[in-house]
Amino acid sequence: MPPPNTDGLSKAAVLMLALGEEGASEVMKYISPRDVQRLGGIMATLRRVEQAEVAATLREFFSVAGEGAALNFDTDEFTRNVLSKALGNETASGLFQRILDSRDSEGIESLKWMDGTAVADLIRYEHPQIIATILVHLEPDQASQILTLFTEDLRKDVMLRIATLEEIKPAALKELNAVLGKLLATNQAGSKKQIGGIRAAAEIMNFITGPQEVILMDSFKEYDIDMAQKIMDEMFVFDDILGIDDKGIQTILRDVQSEVLITALKGTGAELREKIFKNMSTRAADMMRDDLENKGPVKLSDVEGAQKEILQIVRTLFEEGQIMLSNKGDESYV
Repeated sequence: MPPPNTDGLSKAAVLMLALGEEGASEVMKYISPRDVQRLGGIMATLRRVEQAEVAATLREFFSVAGEGAALNFDTDEFTRNVLSKALGNETASGLFQRILDSRDSEGIESLKWMDGTAVADLIRYEHPQIIATILVHLEPDQASQILTLFTEDLRKDVMLRIATLEEIKPAALKELNAVLGKLLATNQAGSKKQIGGIRAAAEIMNFITGPQEVILMDSFKEYDIDMAQKIMDEMFVFDDILGIDDKGIQTILRDVQSEVLITALKGTGAELREKIFKNMSTRAADMMRDDLENKGPVKLSDVEGAQKEILQIVRTLFEEGQIMLSNKGDESYV
């Protein structure tokens, strides 16, 4: 999911401050942990807000609310529209879906607020299928952290189950929440919810690096070579940096050491190199071209290591909301 619209997020922060502590805390109950962190980060930076800005924000909010209140409207649609205006369309879409999902997974939702170690301790002795179902409901970075705390055998078993998960019946989700000490508020008999699968496995794998990544990918290949290839195709790889806009590239370059970048670019094509060069100053780009030309042969393992180091920076900047990533498909990569 790309970072929220900054202007919209600032307006949401002003609205939260205008609501006061009690009102804002009630609203925060319905926002995911990650978005609470983003919204709270903006709120913490607002030292002084002019009265005119507060008034304008409230007028805009009441205008939006008033348009819906005068009609017989669908509350889900109203909520979606308000979130879109406050946070931007793509961020609101993901958040709204999590709100809908939380109706059927209250116990799992509570895990998103917990430390990864605490969650791992809570679920490590459950059946691997239960663990897999829990992890696909969490954010990929939290799920990957939890996986690193398991034994190697359990980690491989769980990831294989995540990759082959497709759907879950409400009865099974209710049983899962019971394991966590929670009960579902509602139960929609007969319907099914799409979960897990190749995309979920790839999103979690994006946050796993080093020997664990190699071991897990090898286990995928042993289980099903076609499935392993699909997972690799969905993962964000170094060449996918081409899909990042120029502002994002410039942000990444500020955190990457020149020597690491030179080594990483030894294994890339001309298009990606030029994308990098055009986001440098002319002098820096010329020096980088010369360094690349003069650098002798480099071990493939060194190139891959440098690229992974840069990808880790990319993932960190994405998680902090400083850059946007694009997927090969129609939706934003989360």
